[in-house]
Amino acid sequence: MRSFEHGYLLETPVSHSFLMSMRAIGEFRGRQMLYTEQSPEVLETLRHTAMIQSTESSNRIEGITASPDRITPLVDKKTKPRDRSEQEIAGYRDVLASIHAGSSSMHLSTTLIKDWHKAMYHYTDKKAGQWKQQDNAITEIRPDGKQVIRFKPVSSLATPKFMQQLIKLFDQLLAENKIDPLLLIASFVLDFECTHPFMDGNGRIGRLLTLLLLYQAYYEVGRYISLERIIEESKETYYEALLQSSRGWHEAKHDLRPWWEYFLGMLTAAYNEFESRVGAITSGKGAKKQIVENIILHLPQTFRFGDLQRVCPGISYPTLKRALADLKRKKKLKCLGKGRDAQWQRIVS
Repeated sequence: MRSFEHGYLLETPVSHSFLMSMRAIGEFRGRQMLYTEQSPEVLETLRHTAMIQSTESSNRIEGITASPDRITPLVDKKTKPRDRSEQEIAGYRDVLASIHAGSSSMHLSTTLIKDWHKAMYHYTDKKAGQWKQQDNAITEIRPDGKQVIRFKPVSSLATPKFMQQLIKLFDQLLAENKIDPLLLIASFVLDFECTHPFMDGNGRIGRLLTLLLLYQAYYEVGRYISLERIIEESKETYYEALLQSSRGWHEAKHDLRPWWEYFLGMLTAAYNEFESRVGAITSGKGAKKQIVENIILHLPQTFRFGDLQRVCPGISYPTLKRALADLKRKKKLKCLGKGRDAQWQRIVS
């Protein structure tokens, strides 16, 4: 909860480029629903692939692997796990599937997190679902074979109260609506990892929490593009960002920005990939204009041409103008002025 104490989040300065990244992700989210209405068949293929890749990558980051020909049958529940690694992969699959199916009805709590941990080890004989009973450490094995401590998490004795407070403060700040939810989510995941509340499985639970909280904030790209795969592909940067932002964490003197920047970069990469894959849908004659019209109908009731251009990258000026003209002719829009800076207003019937 160190990132949430004493207004720490509000006091962290950010650059203009960082703010631009935040705005770009917000625009991605605005287009997300419009893309998801275009081709159910394409999206179902992406969803299935993302489930497989997420299950495989999140486990492989922790050194838990299975042969490639076993992963898809395991995710599809067409085979039973036959060793410890496959048992853990199957457990992760179950929790991930539950998030995809019911994220909107899940309430973040210590009980939920412990239930996930228990489910993740359901197919093993490991006792799971309880906070750590002894202190642990985040370690690193150097090239010479020497093991060093990278970070000392919260003690086992303090963990139960710490986790309760972390969730309480997160919920409070989310309700106050003074900080962007993306930054709250990223900070929550960092504090969870710094707490390291379980003896094993913290990284995987942290990535599952990332998905849940993003879905609940309507950033649903992880359903179609595996965030865990993107993390695995940038694993060194991922661990380095966690390390940099955890320095001074116990004293609430840490720098959240390295982790924030990594988190936003990971999301941006996912949205770029999503749009490039689904973008083929817009290549047909008249399809781009139809998507522009859909976007307009989801913009604020009053907007300018520049607002429309920002959320329609890659779509030409004439196509945008034709969409505006068509909606005006259909009496769904009216223009409140002249020139490019004129305001447009949707007509609510």
